[in-house]
Amino acid sequence: MHKKPIVYPYIPNSVPEIKAQMMKEVGVTEPMQLYEEIPEHLKYKQQMQLPEPILDEYSIRRHTDEILSKNKTCDEYLCFLGAGCAQHFVPAVCDEINGRGEFLTAYVGESMGDHGKWQALFEYCSLMGELMDMDVLSIPMYDGGQAASSSLRMANRINGRKKVLLPATMNPEISMIVENYLSSVPQAEIQIVKIGFDGNTGLLDLNELKKNMSTDVAAVFIENPSYLGFIETQAEEIGKIARQAGAEFIVYTDPISLGVMEAPANYGATIACGDYHPLGLHLGAGGCQGGFIATHDDMKYVSEFKDLMFGLTDTMQEGEWGFGEVLFDRTSYGSRDKGKEFTGTSTGLWAITAGVYLSLMGPKGMQEVGTTIMQNSQYAAKKMAELPGVKIQMSSPFFKEFVVNFDMTGKSVAQINKHLLEFKIFGGKDLSRDFPQFGQSALYCVTEVHQHKDLDKLVYALQGAVSC
Repeated sequence: MHKKPIVYPYIPNSVPEIKAQMMKEVGVTEPMQLYEEIPEHLKYKQQMQLPEPILDEYSIRRHTDEILSKNKTCDEYLCFLGAGCAQHFVPAVCDEINGRGEFLTAYVGESMGDHGKWQALFEYCSLMGELMDMDVLSIPMYDGGQAASSSLRMANRINGRKKVLLPATMNPEISMIVENYLSSVPQAEIQIVKIGFDGNTGLLDLNELKKNMSTDVAAVFIENPSYLGFIETQAEEIGKIARQAGAEFIVYTDPISLGVMEAPANYGATIACGDYHPLGLHLGAGGCQGGFIATHDDMKYVSEFKDLMFGLTDTMQEGEWGFGEVLFDRTSYGSRDKGKEFTGTSTGLWAITAGVYLSLMGPKGMQEVGTTIMQNSQYAAKKMAELPGVKIQMSSPFFKEFVVNFDMTGKSVAQINKHLLEFKIFGGKDLSRDFPQFGQSALYCVTEVHQHKDLDKLVYALQGAVSC
């Protein structure tokens, strides 16, 4: 215990005189009085084993850099990990715009000091609406898992039904979020039924889907492209089956695929959702993600959005427009405890960034990036399948991600990935725990950031991994 109080240069209130003045102002004589409500038996009474404090900025910076240098990043290594959060190219202007002071404080909030925030969010919604070929989006949600969960809750409120059908190939992390979220419905827990799939193609088992369709099904949910990368070529038929039974058809999609794939609305989706992370956002250690939900302009759907929406209207000045909140009473902000579903922190800054990306790319740019991703991933899969003992698990067309099986090599995915690290390569995600029916398989992700020389390096390193 230090006898002399330490004055930390980076904590202004650690100056003894200032601390004393603050304590006098709130009526305490020593800091622990501020924690009186904590029971004594919960308080740690021993001296904490902490290193000596670092009191100068330069030493703190060096210490932090030494810790961070232990990490290996995607700037240093080639990365073929995806599984819902992949490495994509981020145009410099995206970082330039989201670093502006007006937007760094773009938390949703109210109108004070907005400096164009609401207009920027309106433009994001408009651009996403064009990409999705739908009319209405709310402000962005926390991530894709939140968007999937809220889409299913919307379906439950629209038709009052208590069962949802999900694909067994669904992203396991999003599936856990959905299960947790739906179990919290106040009226009654919504039942989740997983629908099986064809092991050779990954496609949803339509016979099993039809057997589980009934008048109590609120929604049929699919991912397209799927978590495992394959394209659900039966999507239109799945949508017809769902709608004929009076259920909503919800499609979780990757927005960067929509320059080359049909928008979900055009094959029958009544609700589309997903994560807009691929649109101009960096890999952010759990951040840099944001969920979206899109529907047609129908009050049956619009009234069930839980989040704030932004619209525009005429102003008193002819030729000028104002931007603001729409149908505020619909949200938990407006109706408080009577809200249909509570809402919280959104990802406004990332939505503005996604809007910048979409405005830069335009339709032609989105088509080009989608084509590049498909060409790169097809090239990689073809080259990998030529290696002895390596095969592509599924025969369906795929976008960006694909499953690679290593059973015939006699090596585990863990062994192969460890070998790849020697070549400064992050290999595919090991699927042996989440999808044991695929044996020793990995989910590989190839995007527009990978050049052919990168893919050739991967194949060369894999050749050594499977033959050693």
